[in-house]
Amino acid sequence: MQAEIITFGDEILIGQIIDSNSDIISKELTQIGVSEYHQTSVQDTREHILESLTVSGQRSDLVILTGGLGPTKDDVTKHTLCEFFEDELVKDEATLAHIEALFAKYISTPISDLNRQQALIPSKAQILFNAHGTAPGIWMEKGGTVFVSLPGVPFEMKHLIRNQVIPKVVQRFERPHIIHKTLLTYGLGESAIAQRIEHWEDSLPKDIKLAYLPNLGRVRLRLSTTGPNKEALEQAVDHQIEKVIPLIEDILYGIEKDGTIEEQLAQKFTEKGKTLACAESFTGGRIAQRFTAIPGASKYFRGGVVTYATETKIEVLGVDQNLIEKHSVVSEEVAMAMAEKARQLLGADFAVATTGNAGPEKGDSDVDVGTVFIAVSTPESTFAERFVMGNHRERVVQKSVNKAFEMLWKEISKF
Repeated sequence: MQAEIITFGDEILIGQIIDSNSDIISKELTQIGVSEYHQTSVQDTREHILESLTVSGQRSDLVILTGGLGPTKDDVTKHTLCEFFEDELVKDEATLAHIEALFAKYISTPISDLNRQQALIPSKAQILFNAHGTAPGIWMEKGGTVFVSLPGVPFEMKHLIRNQVIPKVVQRFERPHIIHKTLLTYGLGESAIAQRIEHWEDSLPKDIKLAYLPNLGRVRLRLSTTGPNKEALEQAVDHQIEKVIPLIEDILYGIEKDGTIEEQLAQKFTEKGKTLACAESFTGGRIAQRFTAIPGASKYFRGGVVTYATETKIEVLGVDQNLIEKHSVVSEEVAMAMAEKARQLLGADFAVATTGNAGPEKGDSDVDVGTVFIAVSTPESTFAERFVMGNHRERVVQKSVNKAFEMLWKEISKF
């Protein structure tokens, strides 16, 4: 079975927004054994939509479209779908009642005729109820190909794909099983890992593929296979995972299905009944943001302070000014002091701190751009490590955040 995704809208093509919908749809399709072969973004115009529908219908069994279902005149998807399917728009009373109910309950501006027009649906379509918005999803078929049109608003699309589309695809198509399992590693580069696991990789069965997915100080190792027997596939992949884990145990922090490293850190801190704080300088609150984005973070995360300027390190955290003058604000000693002060100030069991020169110019320290110090303070000790993260500001910050998570993982795992 072959599937593809088409997104409509100039805002994607000119880089005004990121196409997050395709990412969500791809993951959902993979979980039910649907292989995706194409992703396309086209202008929201009649000519481009018709062309993309024609081409995709010739090569794919399932085509999922997002965008262009809004109430404004520039949203032409439904009209073009009618032309492609030789159909016409008709009013759906249930959809209209839902739109009017949404406006009455949640929207302060009066409902307009444009809003009501979203209840106009191609007569041949199956309607996919959109509980979170006014534009319903549309399911249509032509020449053996299923076309599903969804609103472009990400949270509406996500609800529809999971609760409406995927169940219908499972019922409509016979699919093989696709198994992906991804090991998450930190602290070692792709080539160094490849050397470690070379013999294991060479002995992999031909039907199990390994992919290296490096990104800013971490490498994901994805094992993939496909076939008719899901249980046998999972057993085969699990067997290979059992063989490789001893080779990378010191850099492994989990399997991707278990969540990101910050999610697994959250679980570790919660399970062990320990609390965490942070003091950030050049990372600007990124560490705290990643933790607080996880529901239930208040169970273990006490809080964080962004002491970007040297003065705030002294005045807010209470770092000794003489220490800064003696060793520089970007130093092992200051990083350790920041971590210890944050742990004390916020009453936490653990704390992580960052200080560094992310560039592009030197700040209050003469250290080279890209030089950073990351410190961890635990109930038993405080230590800091020095890293050189390059000269690209954003990469310096992102790599440092990842390194801070890696250091925290190693320390909390000891308790």
